[in-house]
Amino acid sequence: MAGTIATRYTADRLWTPQGWTSDALLEVDDGGMLAGVGAGEGERLGRWVLPGMPNLHSHAFQRAMAGLAERKGKSDDSFWTWRETMYAFAATIGPDELQAIAAQLYVEMLKAGYTQVCEFHYLHHQPDGTPYAQPEAMSLALIEAAREAGIALTLLPVLYMSGGFDGRPLAPRQRRFGHDVPSYLRLLESLRAHESDKLRVGIALHSLRAVPEDALRQILANDASKDCPIHIHIAEQIGEVQDCLATRGARPVEWLFDHAPVDARWTLVHATHLSDAETAQIARSGAVAGLCPTTEANLGDGLFPLADYIDAKGTLGVGSDSHISVSPVEELRWLEYGQRLSTRHRNIAACHQGDSVGETLWRAALHGGATASGLPIGELRANARADLLVLDDRAPLLAARDERSVIDSFLFAGNASLVRDVMVGGEWVVRGFVHRDEERIAARYRSVMERLAQH
Repeated sequence: MAGTIATRYTADRLWTPQGWTSDALLEVDDGGMLAGVGAGEGERLGRWVLPGMPNLHSHAFQRAMAGLAERKGKSDDSFWTWRETMYAFAATIGPDELQAIAAQLYVEMLKAGYTQVCEFHYLHHQPDGTPYAQPEAMSLALIEAAREAGIALTLLPVLYMSGGFDGRPLAPRQRRFGHDVPSYLRLLESLRAHESDKLRVGIALHSLRAVPEDALRQILANDASKDCPIHIHIAEQIGEVQDCLATRGARPVEWLFDHAPVDARWTLVHATHLSDAETAQIARSGAVAGLCPTTEANLGDGLFPLADYIDAKGTLGVGSDSHISVSPVEELRWLEYGQRLSTRHRNIAACHQGDSVGETLWRAALHGGATASGLPIGELRANARADLLVLDDRAPLLAARDERSVIDSFLFAGNASLVRDVMVGGEWVVRGFVHRDEERIAARYRSVMERLAQH
């Protein structure tokens, strides 16, 4: 049921899936939803108003280790050697530390233009694997961090059961990630009691190597998996593809489609190493390819087959994953730039002569991120949540830009922040480039980081 209209805003130019519209009135109800978008007068927002961007893949605790894995090791460095640093750092994080780190991260996301985050959360237990007295303590720390910061959250508790495709037990450093199926379903049930317009709880399957086939079947057969987002890491590394072929006789995406009803509820995170048939299969299914270009570059994962996927009309979105960068601008920029470096051509994402690369990518990431989040976001329309960004009217980088060039300039014309104001669910969380509570949250984060440095 629609709420009472609380505020009316006017945007000089408002971004829609069809492009820019002029002098648009947005009516926000007292529940933080858009009651209507049309013509009329209200409080002026600014010249350029965009929907907030969903971030479809986050491991919040990893923000605090950004920059700590950039020294050459004894052997060829790869994702697998980076993972050793990550395991060691994860062992230092408890609920209080996680809340402080996540709140700081979420402030950074909001200031960059993300208004929703899908948190792929696997730090469930104490470092030795013993559950906390309140088993969902780490998940609740993330929920509280999102509330503090004012970002909306799709919480994706991770099922993590085995240490490889061969079904080996979890290593000691992985034990805090682990659940069996019954305890995982209990966790989901307890967390869903907290759902709201700004909190959705979905399912994350860590990867095919971490979720045995029988567990996958049990989860998908359970009512808990119905009508909710389902996310999975898949085909991120060549080694993962080779192991899946050796043990299951199929490539990861191929195997998943043969054993699960993959559709638009699913987000396949990374999906970097695909055959032509797998690329087409994901596109046909309506599943979201969850791309994290800055992390994939940092880890040396490889490049997603973007042009073929767009040609097949596939759905995609972006996430900041390990948070070595926290910016939808940089994710989309490097999604395009990686393809240019690989092909030695330009304007890869644009399909037709005259199409804007920036508009193509921004539109695609809004749609895919909203689908992955499982909430009515990604568009400024009636019955969607009122999540919006106001770009800086006075920014030199946008001087003399018109409707044809403003999104391309936003994404490709430098590194100065152009996001001036941010609203989530009808509430202003960033005004004039300043988050409403950033000083307190940053001070706590610094204190936690100084304490962790003693370990």
